[in-house]
Amino acid sequence: MNDIDELKQFIVVHAKAQQMAPERYEPLLKRIQDDGEGTPGSWVFEWSREGELLDRDGRLLEACRYYNIARFPFVNGPARQEALERCTDAFDRWRLTQPGVDRLDVKLPEGQIRCWTTGLAAADQPAGSRAPLLLVLGGIVSIKEQWAPILIQASRLGVAGVVAEMPGVGENTLPYDESSPAMISAILDAVGDRADVAHTYAVALSFSGHLALRAALSDSRIRGVITAGAPISDFFTDQAWQRCLPRVTVDTLAHLIGVSPRDVGGHVRGWALTPEELQSLEVPVACLASRRDEIIPPGDPALLQRFVPRIDLVDNDDVHGSPDHVLEARVWVLLSLMRMRKVRNVQRVVLSSLWRVLRLRGRLHQLSHRTQQAASHPGTTRSHEG
Repeated sequence: MNDIDELKQFIVVHAKAQQMAPERYEPLLKRIQDDGEGTPGSWVFEWSREGELLDRDGRLLEACRYYNIARFPFVNGPARQEALERCTDAFDRWRLTQPGVDRLDVKLPEGQIRCWTTGLAAADQPAGSRAPLLLVLGGIVSIKEQWAPILIQASRLGVAGVVAEMPGVGENTLPYDESSPAMISAILDAVGDRADVAHTYAVALSFSGHLALRAALSDSRIRGVITAGAPISDFFTDQAWQRCLPRVTVDTLAHLIGVSPRDVGGHVRGWALTPEELQSLEVPVACLASRRDEIIPPGDPALLQRFVPRIDLVDNDDVHGSPDHVLEARVWVLLSLMRMRKVRNVQRVVLSSLWRVLRLRGRLHQLSHRTQQAASHPGTTRSHEG
């Protein structure tokens, strides 16, 4: 069973990312007592029950979000499997109310990648009518339905969109191993006659950022990678760091890889990106890092900063996923995409101005917080340069 206190801690960033109302989910968290197999007071039961109420009210996308968290962090039994099925069903019913959100199944010998798409041209349309491709991937605990609403924004950004999952996550049945970056190329192959995949930009969060960077080393169709909290090298090789990882991270990796939790570190040691590989990346890379990240060691963003030729690294004084910087992160992703595509329009000017305001507001908030800490605990605080 999962550590309930740890699940409650780590689910906050996912709730904020999905714009879930704290006044609705915080009382729910207080009702959860254990990780039983769908029994009252258990993680799955309480989140699923709230999802059912929203589902009955026709609030399908909100219901999808609660079912999603009910199956968090991964399916480990019938109750979470049912929650995942309810989640995908609610999303499927919601997307039928939206124009142009379609399903795509990419079948490979090793398994199937199920995706949500938008803006793909008909296969018989001329190449000039195909839009550049935005590929969105979540991490080891986030399913595609969590990120798929970004598809609604894709047309305003002038891109076609595909949202998929990491191997072993949600409905992706591929194994998670050293060959996993190839799945990105497989997705591009599958939509190659319906989008301008020669101009593909990947928004790949957390562990999928590692996959996207690896894929970009060999697939020239990837023209830019935007990531946040991605493992690069030290995560895979630093045994001391691995011993301090949250249990949910280790257990989820063990589940996806198919090894025992104690064997995860040794199994992934060869997955580290080398300085030589990072130096050979020819595409722009934008990375959002968190200085107090409890999952990604500080050496990993530092390695990107040192060796990637075209790097834009932004860091927040925050924990993994930067839950206190959600709006900033959204604006930063859109702005990074525009910069990589060399888009110069009014929308970019507005986003640039908004980004500067949000960064200034965040720094002033941090300064105020540190001042209050210093007044309450003299001599115990350290300063951080932003």
